[in-house]
Amino acid sequence: MNGFAPGVARVSVPATSANLGPGFDALGLALGLRDRLEAEVTDDGVVIEVEGFGAEDVPRDESHLVVRSMYAAFEALEVKPAGLRLSCVNVIPHARGMGSSSAAIVAGVWLARELVAGGRLLLDDAALLDLAARIEGHPDNVAPALLGGFTISGQDADGSFYAVPGAVDPRVGAVVFIPPEPVSTAMARGLLPAEVPHADAATNAGRAALLVAALGGRPQELLRATEDRLHQDYRRPAMPASLELVETLRADAVPAIVSGAGPTVLAFTDTSDRDRIADLVDRCPEGWTALDLAVDMRGATAW
Repeated sequence: MNGFAPGVARVSVPATSANLGPGFDALGLALGLRDRLEAEVTDDGVVIEVEGFGAEDVPRDESHLVVRSMYAAFEALEVKPAGLRLSCVNVIPHARGMGSSSAAIVAGVWLARELVAGGRLLLDDAALLDLAARIEGHPDNVAPALLGGFTISGQDADGSFYAVPGAVDPRVGAVVFIPPEPVSTAMARGLLPAEVPHADAATNAGRAALLVAALGGRPQELLRATEDRLHQDYRRPAMPASLELVETLRADAVPAIVSGAGPTVLAFTDTSDRDRIADLVDRCPEGWTALDLAVDMRGATAW
């Protein structure tokens, strides 16, 4: 039986954007917007404090996603705490396609591992990724949330998950346009067809491969590389304004995509062209929020 480490564990986890256009359920990018959490083992009960997004509506009991993820990691580490105190400062918007649930899951498994004596020896990063992906159901957001940067991830035939880091050209940044109304991932996924035309699948495979090269050193190819035929347009009924913005920006040669399951729109930028970034931010629709974000290369980290 393993024991608990004394004191408080702290972690900061970045927002993420999955799919990135053609890389459905495989490609993900960490962004410079971070939730901060801390936790400690106590003698009894579960106490949860939340600031920021979700403060009014997330549960304050063992059904809280961070707590559920912590218990999953504790089980993997063969320990069971008598009680927990958890504090969350959430800046990643919820239900907007920016990886808030993946950040919560990664934070939970990370905190649990830190709270167990020798936890890093018992549960390495590969095992932590696999556990987080099993909780989430897919790895495209949890991989960059844990590892940072750009990741290519998937699931092997034996059910285990993997992630491979990809290079990111320092010129690559992003502006995200966040609408005021949420869209649930379940709703967005429910709009996808069971089958797609072979020609569309072939086009997306080529674009996804090109996107790896574009992000790694050929950002001039990002407009072509972010074309999608597998998922974005099928989701139009749930987020028509988002798809309209994507189309408007792309018509002006801006590499714009739906971030994750939406409804946030992400536009890739050249970090050296501050005037164009400012102009892009100014195109934010009324009532939406625009954020100029760097690619986050650190992933989950203690603070």
